[in-house]
Amino acid sequence: QVQLVESGGGSVQPGGSLRLSCAASVDIYCMGWFRQGPGNMHEGIATADHNGRTDYADSVKGRFTVTRDNAENTLSLQMNDLRPDDTGKYLCAAARFDGRRCGVLYAMEYWGVGTLVTISS
Repeated sequence: QVQLVESGGGSVQPGGSLRLSCAASVDIYCMGWFRQGPGNMHEGIATADHNGRTDYADSVKGRFTVTRDNAENTLSLQMNDLRPDDTGKYLCAAARFDGRRCGVLYAMEYWGVGTLVTISS
């Protein structure tokens, strides 16, 4: 079983920054950050494959940076210039290679329980 544990969430003012971290139990092809939305739907925020190739949702391009440390099996999300609409539960997710390219639309197999991010004045 692949386990994912998130940390780093919190409450900050608009314009502030947070850094989220995800620790995985194994090295796996595709990892990413997703925000939980209505009806248990998840929006892909940022992903990185094993080689560090990244993909981002349009809403966070230029503000967020996702990185992998394969030696530590970790995934990080540096979140800058945060806005109130960035608020939500952020979940780390991962999947094995299935022939498709890792990106924000990739079908993830494994999920963490999430960490809360709140942006408010």
